[in-house]
Amino acid sequence: MADCFNIKDLDLYYGDFKALKKVNMDIEENKITAFIGPSGCGKSTLLRSLNRMNDLIEGCRIEGSIKLFSEDIYGKDMDVTLLRKRVGMAFQKPNLFPMSVYDNVAYGPRTHGIKGRYELDEIVETSLRNAAIWDEVKDRLKKSALGLSGGQQQRLCIARALAVNPEVILLDEPTSALDPISTGKIEELLMTLVNKYSIIIVTHNMQQATRISDNTAFFLQGEVVEYSNTEKLFSMPENKKTEDYITGRFG
Repeated sequence: MADCFNIKDLDLYYGDFKALKKVNMDIEENKITAFIGPSGCGKSTLLRSLNRMNDLIEGCRIEGSIKLFSEDIYGKDMDVTLLRKRVGMAFQKPNLFPMSVYDNVAYGPRTHGIKGRYELDEIVETSLRNAAIWDEVKDRLKKSALGLSGGQQQRLCIARALAVNPEVILLDEPTSALDPISTGKIEELLMTLVNKYSIIIVTHNMQQATRISDNTAFFLQGEVVEYSNTEKLFSMPENKKTEDYITGRFG
């Protein structure tokens, strides 16, 4: 199995604060990788480094390297717009545009130069189908996306990420604000999408990590304490800190 990301000796600073310390990880292609750990431990920071969202934060700098399919994403030749097309992202709160369902999904393809109505129609339908929401929205494509329920909005955000044909999908606590039924729908969706995409999810919900992920990394104070196959990490953790966290002794 190939790797989608190779992270080597990664240090990340916000000004003088060192948020990530010597992170070394190889993230497998076409697998779901979960990042777990207490708040403020660096898991979302690492996630946002993978499509250079941290570039938008003043005073942020990194040392070390992150390679996406062997290409250095922080190299001088990397086109950041193209990187974010290849590495899509959905956040904790659905961040939809105040426009129609259709226009939300068509937004990305349009910015990348696709203008033909027929082609856009096809991309919008395929993306909505792949995000398992087509049947719920096909009769309201022209209506505001903001009228959808929270769970529907989150799946629409995933459809929007899929519309530009990414290689990797990053998800930052995508179900933390959702009810159990909506959460279940998104988990089912991710388990079907992993056949086509590599998925990396930050989650506070350890049960979610055990249900859907192939590999799990446990973060603490900016370091990766343990990273292995999910079943092994939860049933036979090698590090005492991992064991304490997953058994609820701290965090």
